Amino acid sequence: MKVMVAGSTGLAGSAISRKFSKLGAEVIGVNSSIVNLTRREQTFEFLKDMRPDVVIDAAARVGGIGANDSYPVDFLSVNLQIQTNLMDASHEAGVERFIFLGSSCIYPRDCPQPIKEEYLMTGPLEKTNSAYAVAKISGIELINSYRKQYGHQWISVMPTNLYGSNDNFDLETSHVLPALVNRFVTAQESGAKAVTLWGSGKPRREFLHVDDLASAIVVLLEKYDESYHINVGTGVDIPIAELAEMIAHLAGFTGQIAWDSSKPDGTPRKVLDVSRISGLGWRPEITLEQGIEDVIKDFQAMRGKGKDS
Repeated sequence: MKVMVAGSTGLAGSAISRKFSKLGAEVIGVNSSIVNLTRREQTFEFLKDMRPDVVIDAAARVGGIGANDSYPVDFLSVNLQIQTNLMDASHEAGVERFIFLGSSCIYPRDCPQPIKEEYLMTGPLEKTNSAYAVAKISGIELINSYRKQYGHQWISVMPTNLYGSNDNFDLETSHVLPALVNRFVTAQESGAKAVTLWGSGKPRREFLHVDDLASAIVVLLEKYDESYHINVGTGVDIPIAELAEMIAHLAGFTGQIAWDSSKPDGTPRKVLDVSRISGLGWRPEITLEQGIEDVIKDFQAMRGKGKDS
């Protein structure tokens, strides 16, 4: 089986690439140095030459609350170009299976919890990342349109907040968990007596290790072929304040944690209903504490090599 992973050097893409390589698949890793997926002609030529059996779209412009709120054009326009070019080119190349990776931010800001797949488009989006969410919702619609018009066995997968090996620790663009790792490891090493974090610490979030996502992708490729997008997560959430305390403890930071409530919290709570994928026999295996310990080690190793952000 020939599997093309778009965004293969990113957080999700690198984990998915490792997983399929271990399973013996021929993995074609794609990143911007190989092909610029915002360039339509270039994308079509690449798919025509490679002719993969499976395309997994893990390529996207991503970032935390600050980046999403500051650069909405980038998060909408670039992501629309990437996913549309990739799907259209895959159709032209006769790709049998296409897996589109979305995000749990597609759901309304204040929808019931845990979030079921059918809650999509039942209320207003969170304003700080609505541009990114709209791009991902468009991706779901294009997948379903290809299924309807051409009978393709293509699916959309909505993972919860991801973290793990090869994460982005840049404080300007990273998501909350790796950003907290950066803050607390740096504070511990510098001997800082306090760390001030955005928001109130009250919002609740769910976190999934990317290696668990990769195992879920394998199961979905084998067992799932429905027009409904499918949630992938742990089904368990945690307050951001509690997450911060856990990371601080694991990083060895013993100072004070303060909260700047003038900064946005984002969605109050976000935990996915994962009954659909659980019904297929998949379960996450990596605990949050174990995963954070590994991420801290990764960040410390990066700093040791002079690659920290």
